[in-house]
Amino acid sequence: MESGASIKDLKIQVTNKQILSIALPLTFAILVPQINMLTNSIFLGHLSIEALGNAGITGVFYLIFAVAGHGLNSGIQSVFSRHAGSDDTGAFKIILAQGIRISIQYACIGILITWLIAPYILHAVADPTAYPQEISFLKIRIFGLPFLYLFQMGNAFLVSSLNSRYLIFGFIAETVVNVVLDYLLIFGHAGFPAMGFNGAAVASVIAEFSGFVVVLFVLHKTGLKKQYALLQNFKFHRSTSKEIIRIATPLIFQFVISVTTWLTFFFLIEARHDETAKAISNTMRNIFGFIGVFVWAFSATCNNMVSNLMGQKKQYKVIEAINKIMIWSIGACLFMCAAINIFPVPFFALFGQDESFIAQGIPVLRMVSAGLMIMSIANIWLNGVTGTGKTTINLAIEIIAIAIYLVYTWIFMKVNYISLSMAWSNELIYWTCIFLMSFGYIKSGSWKTNGTPAEKT
Repeated sequence: MESGASIKDLKIQVTNKQILSIALPLTFAILVPQINMLTNSIFLGHLSIEALGNAGITGVFYLIFAVAGHGLNSGIQSVFSRHAGSDDTGAFKIILAQGIRISIQYACIGILITWLIAPYILHAVADPTAYPQEISFLKIRIFGLPFLYLFQMGNAFLVSSLNSRYLIFGFIAETVVNVVLDYLLIFGHAGFPAMGFNGAAVASVIAEFSGFVVVLFVLHKTGLKKQYALLQNFKFHRSTSKEIIRIATPLIFQFVISVTTWLTFFFLIEARHDETAKAISNTMRNIFGFIGVFVWAFSATCNNMVSNLMGQKKQYKVIEAINKIMIWSIGACLFMCAAINIFPVPFFALFGQDESFIAQGIPVLRMVSAGLMIMSIANIWLNGVTGTGKTTINLAIEIIAIAIYLVYTWIFMKVNYISLSMAWSNELIYWTCIFLMSFGYIKSGSWKTNGTPAEKT
């Protein structure tokens, strides 16, 4: 690793090389936790179909708190990037310190909710036979939340300071630890206790702690900690904290609302008492996570690039940047969807289920792939809105799209259930709504601030 030298120019250029220099390390970094979740599901699928199905509920529940951290992280990244674009790198140490303070507070709230409130919610809506296993898992799994949030804060800094190539180290550590401990703790190999379903929870918590430790090591070893005077003063800074909360809070609500509705969808599936449908849906969740990695990497790149351009007062470059990033996102998603649809049987076979499971899963896979393609476009425009700093618009877009999604889901899950693949078509509706509203807002120009240079002709 390099040692820190002079602070480099952090002004972003709208070029394919610049886009890929940010997005490719992000892709590999985001891919790793998805591999962790996929690995958990593969091991649990070999444990039992019930465990594979229950992993869907617990995974989505934990994802609610994980995406709250992602919302906070996106807000902080936007603040970082805006200051980077305006050459105010001296603010980095304050932004990171306040982000850490806020994230620890949020993580503690998440732990308290899971231990004190979640049992009542799950007991009321979950399958009675699955509830004991699900709540036991969650009470362990939630203790990884503080480490996940702190890990995300470090990553937000690395992306915004154009050091995203270092992201991979923490994620590799997480993956190795998670895979090894899944194998040892779920089945009880090499003298370790056979913890079954809870073994996956313990493995994930230790893995997230490992990622946090490695990102601290990276900041120190690269010299970035010294270069930007990071982690030296955690004193409360009112104006910076207020700026972070103002930008991040709508994003947190946006992501939490989005995943909570996904949890509702899984509860509706569980209410049908169909273990195969639950297991297939959890498999689809893994596909969304795995292929969505590329979309999310380019989306985060869009957030970072638009925020940086806003800091540079180059608003006339924003739509050009979004369009270029969107083309890369579509191409990457198309490649992955094509691969998994051409070879669906080997993928489904990873989960240790029979031919009936595969036959029922393939039509759902086709529908999910269509939803992913729309997401590859919509998520870029939505993160373009995020990058402008107008995060209340993000929240409004999310609320409208979710309302439509819930009505559609209720109709095709409760009122007129046709098939699981038809139920999963709700993703097409949701992402189409997101795209239309985000695209319309960006094209309207309402996000532009006054007093900036005129657009180039």
